[in-house]
Amino acid sequence: MSTLLVQLRCDLKVFVRNPAAIFFTAILPVIFLCLFVSIFGNERAEDFGNIRLATLQVPAFIALAVVSASFVGLAIGLVSVREAGVLKRTRGTPVAAWIVFAGRIGTSVVMATVVSVVLVAIGAIAFGVTVPTSTLPGLLITIAVGAFAFCALGIAYTRAIGSEDAAPAMTNVVVLPLYFISGVFIPVSQLPDGLRDLADVLPVKPFVDALTVAFDPRTNGAGIAGGDLAVLAAWGVLGLIVAVRTFAWTPRQQAG
Repeated sequence: MSTLLVQLRCDLKVFVRNPAAIFFTAILPVIFLCLFVSIFGNERAEDFGNIRLATLQVPAFIALAVVSASFVGLAIGLVSVREAGVLKRTRGTPVAAWIVFAGRIGTSVVMATVVSVVLVAIGAIAFGVTVPTSTLPGLLITIAVGAFAFCALGIAYTRAIGSEDAAPAMTNVVVLPLYFISGVFIPVSQLPDGLRDLADVLPVKPFVDALTVAFDPRTNGAGIAGGDLAVLAAWGVLGLIVAVRTFAWTPRQQAG
């Protein structure tokens, strides 16, 4: 356990000392929330229990923050240390492989959780967002399942990234289109039927939908969206299988 804590502390220090990582993971979702509320207003939505519109935007940007920390950040970070030969050298040390991954994944989960709390706090204080209470279990479970799924997918996706320089572009070319068709930037009701159907079976929209359920005052019970979480978990299992079978410890450029 002490080795794991040391690894986690080390990975967290590396992360917080990276200005680009802090900006895109922690600051950008907050900017997006404030910007979108300013542009689209914060009137009450009668169709959603008379809540403020910002209450529907907070879960969307929580999803963005989790994806950014778990998929984008983890993939870029792992490719960086892989291409620098750090992972290869680590395999020659007594440190277990799972410790290396646990430190990276733990860092992603910590950052995703912190940013989610910040978004909820800003939403509640500045924009009158309804903070979930009875549905808090559903919110926490949804964030946990989302973090698992996108961490697994991020690790798996490193196999497709050939160099450290290519990592930011390769990750964003995947997530940006998903944000647009999954209800993060624009309502899915404005999309063609074909794109909505496609988004339903991809991981981001079910994540956004499950988070929205937890913020919806009309939700009964614990706020657990079973169907959406099942799709999300399935993607996580798929990512885990691919990661276990294909993850590379040696630099791709050197191997090529």
